[in-house]
Parts: sequence; C-alpha cells; structure tokens
Amino acid sequence: MSNPNKAKGTSWESAVRDYMNRALGLVDEHGVWRDIYSALNVKRPAQEGSADVGDVHAVPFILECKNVKNPAVPTFLRQAEVEAKNAGFPYGVAVVKVPRANVRRGRVHFTIATWTRVRRALRLSSRAMFERYAFSVSLRGLDSSKWYFTTDVEEFTRLVNHIRKGRR
Repeated sequence: MSNPNKAKGTSWESAVRDYMNRALGLVDEHGVWRDIYSALNVKRPAQEGSADVGDVHAVPFILECKNVKNPAVPTFLRQAEVEAKNAGFPYGVAVVKVPRANVRRGRVHFTIATWTRVRRALRLSSRAMFERYAFSVSLRGLDSSKWYFTTDVEEFTRLVNHIRKGRR
C-alpha cells in the first residue's frame, strides 16, 4: 500500500475488527472464525459503489474507524450515521485510536440520539447506561450537534454483546 495514511487507517480498522472478534468469542485461539457464515462476525466490508457503508460492521453497529492526530469527532459521527443508513444498520459510531494505547482503549463515540436509542433498546436508565459501560460526556459549547458520549472499545464490545443478546 503506497499511501501511509491509508495503511494506518486500514491497520486500525483491522485491529478493532480482530479485537472485537476475539472478545466476542467469534474466533478460535488462532483467529479463525468459529462459524464463517455467521452474520454476527465483525467484518471489514468491501467498499462498493458511491455510497460508503462504513469501515467495520459489528451488527447492529457500523463503525467509522479513525487513526488521526486531531480527531474531529462530530464530523466523524455525522459520517458514521450516514454510512449506517447506507448499509441498512440502525446505529453508527466513531472509533478513534488513542496513540500508543492498546486497541481496547480506543475511544468509541456516540451521538446523543444514537446513545439514547441504544439505551432504550437495552431498557436501561441513563444512569445505568453510564455506569455499566463507563461512558463519559463531551458537551462542547451550546451547539448540541457537537455533544457526544464516549466509552472505550472494551466496554463497547461488552455493550455489543449485550444488545445482541437483548440483555439488560
């Protein structure tokens, strides 16, 4: 791959995919899928056509993965939501690499609307959602379109597991 930034992004997408597959028990000790045909496998889709469908699919989420020096989280979240819609998935989130940190410490950002829909799907109170999945809030100025909730990849993976199982 001749573009170093593209290589960085692809590496981060693959690291997130591989971590989630291991943590969700979807691969064996060698990283081979237990069921190659399972719709629950976390995958990096091939990009086809003009409508981007996200970097990683972790049903029911589209992950827009970013490995950048200066994250523009509100922009990434708008992109994730468009791509989730393009792919026919209910939720889009942005996953941003933390420099020199393990993949499980990457930051997963939710819009307020997506966080609320996920919380309702899990039938949790706001307090329970914050505590159970170690969320923090970023309130940037008076423009609520720039507000978002954040957790890490490890907690997000637990959340994905719980929403797939319909757990509270």
